[in-house]
Amino acid sequence: LRLSTLTLCIMSSIARAIRPAMRGSRGIAALARARTCTPGRAFSPLQQTARPLSTTQRRRNADHLDITDIPPTPITHLSEVEAAMQETVSKFANDVIAPKVREMDEAENMDPAIVEQLFEQGLMGVEIPEEYGGAGMNFTSAIIGIEELARVDPSVSVLVDVHNTLVNTAIIKWGSSQLKQRFLPKLATNTVGSFCLSEPVSGSDAFALATKATKTESGYKISGSKMWITNSKEADFFIVFANLDPAKGYKGITAFIVEKDTKGFSIAKKEKKLGIKASSTCVINFDDVEIPKENLLGEEGSGYKYAIGLLNEGRIGIAAQMTGLALGSWENAVRYVWNDRKQFGQLVGEFQGMQHQIAQSYTEIAAARALVYNAARKKEAGDNFVMDAAMAKLYASQVAGRVSGLAIEWMGGMGFVRDGPAEKFWRDSKIGAIYEGTSNIQLNTIAKLLQKEYTA
Repeated sequence: LRLSTLTLCIMSSIARAIRPAMRGSRGIAALARARTCTPGRAFSPLQQTARPLSTTQRRRNADHLDITDIPPTPITHLSEVEAAMQETVSKFANDVIAPKVREMDEAENMDPAIVEQLFEQGLMGVEIPEEYGGAGMNFTSAIIGIEELARVDPSVSVLVDVHNTLVNTAIIKWGSSQLKQRFLPKLATNTVGSFCLSEPVSGSDAFALATKATKTESGYKISGSKMWITNSKEADFFIVFANLDPAKGYKGITAFIVEKDTKGFSIAKKEKKLGIKASSTCVINFDDVEIPKENLLGEEGSGYKYAIGLLNEGRIGIAAQMTGLALGSWENAVRYVWNDRKQFGQLVGEFQGMQHQIAQSYTEIAAARALVYNAARKKEAGDNFVMDAAMAKLYASQVAGRVSGLAIEWMGGMGFVRDGPAEKFWRDSKIGAIYEGTSNIQLNTIAKLLQKEYTA
């Protein structure tokens, strides 16, 4: 079956599937139900355990998947469903998001219509099971979507990344049955989520939290503030980490769910940033915010474990974002230097020195993608992926900075002005070395794990 035929069938299905929020399956959810398609033939249902790629199967409740008997294939190989999703998200990003990128960047605001269409496409519930209104797809599918969005706009990409890899994952993994029933349908269809860990004095030292939680007769009361919170302006749902028992240090950290309309909750300063300007980053205050006991996420005192696990997964998402950004900046530049920009009567892209830079940059992008996909595949297989995630994020953010910077130079003056996306890609790339664990933190993690392996 040719991919072009498959894609045409899937696109037609998606067009039929898109509905207003809370009205059944939409967008990429159709991919999860489409294994094969031929003209004039209905989709065949995709089994719940459909292989997301040729080397690993989708894990549901298993702690570990035995893949020893599965022959290895290229880690960047995509299943038919994943390949179709890649093409579908790419088309959506170029047709719907691209025309609004500059406007959103200048306004420093995410267009609500874009957010609504992300939900309609199913991109906000990639891993949420279909029973809750999600697409019920695998982790790598989410990574593919994040990468494709970043090729057009890293701001939109990070909104989807945080919502899927941090917020949705937390509820799926540790939410009670009641919390899942209550919130997953909303998170899949119309409610943006936010992840509240960082504070003014706890960035890289993530567990030096000053935000406190105390028990009440009916639940908990939260007091404190959070800083650098992504999606804060768009979100109505917040996962908040606070220390319930400071005497226990980080082992007192507990995760809670707070809704935006809760008394005492307020969004304060919105940061003015160098890059990813359309992505909201704000200070959030909790002035004796009272929540019911049902809003406890998981177990008391286990918040630090949840945060570590979520950030390890989230780092693969950021690595995918940076890889997509690097590829987007590279593609934009080479189209210009190989088709339009001439110097000394010759296309700039035909000079050998330029071609070497172009080839080197693409090689680095391919290497970054291999690290990203390898980390995602290992996560799906239930293997230890902590070092892989750290290496992927570290390297992908480095590549994004290098390639987007070179792309500006290749384009000359046209890369420096705001008429095109080149300078924006470079500005957006700088955050990759900072959020969800700085590059130095990734190096610390890698070195610590290597030392453990090589120390007797």
